Amino acid sequence: MNKNLLSIAIILLAVAIVIVNLWEPNSSEEKKDVASEENGSTSSENVAVSDSSGVEIGKTAPDFELVTLKGESVKLSDYKGKKVILNFWATWCPPCKAEMPHMQKFYEENKEDGIEILAVNLTDIDSGKESIESFVKEYELTFEIPLDEEGVIGRQYQAFTIPTSYLIDTNGVISNKIVGPMDEEMMKSLTDEMN
Repeated sequence: MNKNLLSIAIILLAVAIVIVNLWEPNSSEEKKDVASEENGSTSSENVAVSDSSGVEIGKTAPDFELVTLKGESVKLSDYKGKKVILNFWATWCPPCKAEMPHMQKFYEENKEDGIEILAVNLTDIDSGKESIESFVKEYELTFEIPLDEEGVIGRQYQAFTIPTSYLIDTNGVISNKIVGPMDEEMMKSLTDEMN
């Protein structure tokens, strides 16, 4: 009985730590201001965000550039014209572990149909690159694994609970947001609804 209570307490503590680390009020605005100051620019043009982009359904998904686990640079905008599942995850997350085999199977069955998966690892809250590499090898993942080493993209996309997935259509518009794990059937149904 005590072991069960201890396990539950540890899980709750881990979830609380993740939420505290990911939730930083006004952090994106502050970072935009800091980036402007560091560049010596005070132009509002450099910090303005288009009204047509955001993380809400119906908005254009904000572009980003990250380095993948393979060391290659990847941008979300590189996938315009394809349906994209943008997934946020970590190796220690039990629902992420449950979801990954489904995601891999779905990817294998649908990659020829113009569907891509970008599984962004929240590296800033994960156990290091070696554990990510081991995880990818264990689950035989073949889709791209961008590394969000500073957690900026995870916060921008409000991935406060993981896994969190955004379904992005061929025009780069967010068609759905799913908090929690998905299986192949759900992925198929949601991507079939997209243009």
